[in-house]
Amino acid sequence: MGETIVLNGDGTLTVPDVPVIPYIEGDGIGPDIWAATRRVLDKGVSVAYGKEKRLRFMEVYAGEKAFGRSGEWLPRETLDVIKKHRVAIKGPLTTPVGEGIRSINVAMRQELDLFACVRPIRYIPGVPSPVKAPEKTDMVIFRENMDDLYRGIEWEAGSGEALEIIEFLGKKGIHLTPDTGIGIKPMGEANTRRLVAKAIEYAIKNHRRSITLMHKGNIMKFTEGAFKRWGYAAAAEMFPDKTVTEKELFETYDGKRPKGKILIRDRIADNLFQQVLLRPDEYDVIAAPNLNGDYISDALAAQVGGLGLSPGANIGAGCALFEATHGTAPKYAGLDKVNPGSLILSGVMMLGHMGWDKAAKVITQALEKTILEKIVTYDLARQIPDAMEVKCSEFATAVCVRMKG
Repeated sequence: MGETIVLNGDGTLTVPDVPVIPYIEGDGIGPDIWAATRRVLDKGVSVAYGKEKRLRFMEVYAGEKAFGRSGEWLPRETLDVIKKHRVAIKGPLTTPVGEGIRSINVAMRQELDLFACVRPIRYIPGVPSPVKAPEKTDMVIFRENMDDLYRGIEWEAGSGEALEIIEFLGKKGIHLTPDTGIGIKPMGEANTRRLVAKAIEYAIKNHRRSITLMHKGNIMKFTEGAFKRWGYAAAAEMFPDKTVTEKELFETYDGKRPKGKILIRDRIADNLFQQVLLRPDEYDVIAAPNLNGDYISDALAAQVGGLGLSPGANIGAGCALFEATHGTAPKYAGLDKVNPGSLILSGVMMLGHMGWDKAAKVITQALEKTILEKIVTYDLARQIPDAMEVKCSEFATAVCVRMKG
């Protein structure tokens, strides 16, 4: 039947041998890539653990499928089930137009308090890339999910609310024309500190070398600048024996990172975009506010070949939701055509989160071998000479065949 994953008091998980994993199929290409991903995950667990472990998937609803069943884009029941079971996986979801909800994905992160969007960006050999040395890119982005412009606090130009704020600002000596739309950019200390702490914990566990705080604090001193200050404070107060600042590195350690210490530094956003392109091997974990994190995640994904093989997760203190990082691509819906790699690798992240590292390794190695043998879906086949173009389901089959325990 399956059992529920338990969250322990220290934040760790107790994962049964047959955990119940809620899944959302997704819209557009969602059913195609989920079917492929499910087969790969089931086979990977079987190859790694035999009959000892298996996944019991349970469907829950959001997006078009939920709306068709209940008239709601994001039913409360779905959120409650994910909270209860602690770990879930989802395909891409449509953003309804004119329905009073900005984004189902954003709403789920807010409702479930999934404060950290985690995006590992790593090159897979054989994938076409626009840069000369994509293998030098191996970074993990920790993007703050709760604050910044993605809160969607804004008012249309000419609205009563916008005019009211313009009038208020005028009394403070800030003059805006009446045709100005207004957006609010909130940045909170508590949300910043827990995001940076999460990034440091990840770096410690995975033996990473550095964390870079990405910000535009030279202009926005009390939001993005505060993100930088609070990030440094979190490192100093919560991990004093595990971290060293760039200033300390040169003043005390002659520029050489002490063994067992993680370097904490900051970079202004526009400069960091150049740095990760020109010197990617010098950067490791990046912690960023929401909008900066969104930008740099997709930019780095392009450096290693695009979103088709870019996994992602949204993680909070109570539960985690793993998801494809691309959109619904409705014109390809039902054609069994698109690359399921993003969702498969998000499933690999999910297995790692559960502590099922052996299964995660089995799947990753098989997927990499499949691509190296040039067995790929159309998006990669058109860029790889002499590639064997396969359907979405056929790619999943090829990965399953190459799994070894």
